[in-house]
Amino acid sequence: MPLTRCVAVATLGAMTAEAWSVEMSHPSLPEWVFPPPGGFSAEDLDHIPDLPAHTELIDGSLVFVSPQASFHMRAVDLLVFGLRRTLPRDLRVRREMSVVTGRTQRPEPDLSVIRAAAEQGPEQTFYRAEDVVLVVEVISPESKDRDRKRKPSLYAEAGIPHFWIVENDSGRPVVHVYELDEVTGAYAITGIHHDRLKLSAPFDVDVDLTEIDRL
Repeated sequence: MPLTRCVAVATLGAMTAEAWSVEMSHPSLPEWVFPPPGGFSAEDLDHIPDLPAHTELIDGSLVFVSPQASFHMRAVDLLVFGLRRTLPRDLRVRREMSVVTGRTQRPEPDLSVIRAAAEQGPEQTFYRAEDVVLVVEVISPESKDRDRKRKPSLYAEAGIPHFWIVENDSGRPVVHVYELDEVTGAYAITGIHHDRLKLSAPFDVDVDLTEIDRL
């Protein structure tokens, strides 16, 4: 028997998390796809059975990721290797670990720089926003609106001081660098870097972006 429900739909591919009337001719989807009243909480992600890897929580709804493209993988690798060369001893680089930014918010940046003291053990599944110094999003076609708009606002509201967006320019990474303006509570752009990423904040950074061709 058809079942019609008005729910905040878990994002699939390029869809955004918003209210839709979903009609299903049979219960083909698991119940956990549909958020409970008030949405899922950040802690729920650790207890939902058979949840796909790298599922995010945005505004209380589940967001599923698409298969990773070659550029995306190589851009993340390039930055991980580059940042670790100059990383201070009290910081760590982590890829694809979720960050709790609020009760119903648990996005997963492509790359994070965290304080070493935030490490709690090998079974840890997330970091708290207050322990994160930098988050990086590599733009994918199906998530570009989320990566450019909603997720930056979540990171800024949580007080994460540094945020980068990596765009694909004909196979080469272009890094847009932002810092949190404590007066406005929003990110302000400090530079756009094409061939070389050279910065002094949040620590000394010097990455040859053209090296992506060798990865």
